[in-house]
Amino acid sequence: MGKIKGKNTKLEQSVSKAVWRKGFRYRKNVLSLFGKPDIAIKKYRIALFIDSCFWHGCSKHFKIPAKNQDYWAKKINRNIDRDIEVTRYYQAKNWFLIRIWEHELKFDFDSKIEQICETIVKAQLQKDGVTPNEEDA
Repeated sequence: MGKIKGKNTKLEQSVSKAVWRKGFRYRKNVLSLFGKPDIAIKKYRIALFIDSCFWHGCSKHFKIPAKNQDYWAKKINRNIDRDIEVTRYYQAKNWFLIRIWEHELKFDFDSKIEQICETIVKAQLQKDGVTPNEEDA
């Protein structure tokens, strides 16, 4: 278990590189932010979390290991509770919170990157005091 990475996973790397190529600048695994978002843009109040299906208890893909089931149930349930706590925290602070499941990225990576970029643009416009309708005019 000690060899399992908690940050800078291949999935996180591919997402961060794609967002960087789109021209958006960010910080990774920001310790000063609650829950240590995988990607954060403090200026626009954006926190992005990439949740793996195993560690975050995906309802579609999570299967509890056959050995030591009590330990794993407790561990994964605590992770799920922490995810809910982090989500509520950022919602209460009016941050743009992006949570993406591992399987969503594997299924349609480009679409998820576009969603992330759209959220960043929306946050930029909101910070600049521009509403989407004003932008079109």
